[in-house]
Amino acid sequence: MPYYAKSEDWLHQSSLLLQARPATTRITTRYSIKPARRVPKTDDTAAEPAAQVVKPPRGHLVITTFDPESGVNLKYKTSKAAEVTRLVQMLATLGRKMAAVPEPAAAADGDETMADALALAPGAQEGGSSEERRSGTATPVPQQQQQQPQAGGGGGGGGGGGGGKGKKKKGKR
Repeated sequence: MPYYAKSEDWLHQSSLLLQARPATTRITTRYSIKPARRVPKTDDTAAEPAAQVVKPPRGHLVITTFDPESGVNLKYKTSKAAEVTRLVQMLATLGRKMAAVPEPAAAADGDETMADALALAPGAQEGGSSEERRSGTATPVPQQQQQQPQAGGGGGGGGGGGGGKGKKKKGKR
């Protein structure tokens, strides 16, 4: 079976195969690293002996999805480090389909709430504020802010930052 040219194609076909036959389909990975090579540097103008350039080792990831009952064999090969990382992370989703485990329901805002954390929070039983229920502790307020009104009046543009320095000046170039 030839290799797929794009990882997206392999991923899509593998997920379809896993949906069709989750019990028999298997995904295997093989990662191999070739040792570093020494390549002679060719420089015809130099009178000294040719120096050798050492190329870094190159790794290859081969991912295969195989179903023995139907004989389908899907392969993808890459040597890009970022793509290897992404594909290894995607194996978790494919493994879920293989094990017939349902996908976790994501929250609407993308932030997952742990039900155990809310039950274990100290302020949760006493009916504390929503901030206390989220983190489990109240945010301390300094004494100065509690006793003194904010400087600058009621205009809203007081700019109170406390005698700060200006922006850092750039030197001449």
